[in-house]
Amino acid sequence: MSMATLTQLEYLVSVAKFRHFGKAAQACHVSQPTLSMQLQKLEDEYQVIFFDRSKQPILPTPEGIPLIEQAKAVLREARRLDYLSRNRSQSPAGEFRLALIPTIAPYLAPLFLGHFTKTYPDVHLIIQEMTTENLLEALDEDRIDAGILATPLKGDSFEGRPLFYEPFFVFAHTSHSLSHLKQVDEGELDAKDIWLLAEGHCLRNQVVRVCSVKGRPGVFQNVEFESGSLETVIRMVEQGHGYTLLPYLATLSRRFSCGVLKPFTHPTPSREVSLIYRRSQYKLPILQALFMSIQRCIPKELPREPTKQLQIIKI
Repeated sequence: MSMATLTQLEYLVSVAKFRHFGKAAQACHVSQPTLSMQLQKLEDEYQVIFFDRSKQPILPTPEGIPLIEQAKAVLREARRLDYLSRNRSQSPAGEFRLALIPTIAPYLAPLFLGHFTKTYPDVHLIIQEMTTENLLEALDEDRIDAGILATPLKGDSFEGRPLFYEPFFVFAHTSHSLSHLKQVDEGELDAKDIWLLAEGHCLRNQVVRVCSVKGRPGVFQNVEFESGSLETVIRMVEQGHGYTLLPYLATLSRRFSCGVLKPFTHPTPSREVSLIYRRSQYKLPILQALFMSIQRCIPKELPREPTKQLQIIKI
């Protein structure tokens, strides 16, 4: 019995990812006939049909699914072997793909990137912004090595290390009633005056939980507002319309033109921000370096551990 080659397994996993032979071939930098021929050899070897070609897009067959998952595991271990062979000293080195959610990336990345790149020049760090859903999917498909996002997550597919705990503040226009309070209690929040991010952002879900929003919130009765940018929401408030909630890092080193920040009463609604990765992640020296660099560079007043003064809001 001959063994499947790593190339054949790459083709198999690529087709499973794209659900399309042409797109898979393009991603693998080969012609479609070449890819199809190698998959046919693999099917003949294992006496199994991997994909239902009558479907559009094509779908893995029930008997093909466990073999595709095992192919992913084999490729992951092959990459581990290659990485370990080139990095025997176990020092932080090599390529590392990191994704951050959009409500964290613009505020956290500038704090630690300078320190990290200077301290670990042998690491080639590739950073992307992704929503939580896309980040978890990319992590599951090994398209990224780790992610930074709000936790805790449901399920146990990934390992996570909390980086810090970030309190929320109310950000209201100076003319809004909340701006005149010394501290804000959650019961004083009115859902009809709040600006939210679009669906798909975990910060939206957390804010909805804090404010007990039911139905469709909106400052204007005839406007449905969908934004993926926290900065856009901030601008809307500064124009005199309603209020929103901001995480601590988004409030640093900036002057708001027509808005004020108000703290919550204790326990303060907060989010847990963690570095997550697959359980089988093998670039542990880089992970540790990243974790230590971030913790060193974030403001000292941000708690590294949960306290009784914080109320961690679930996603």
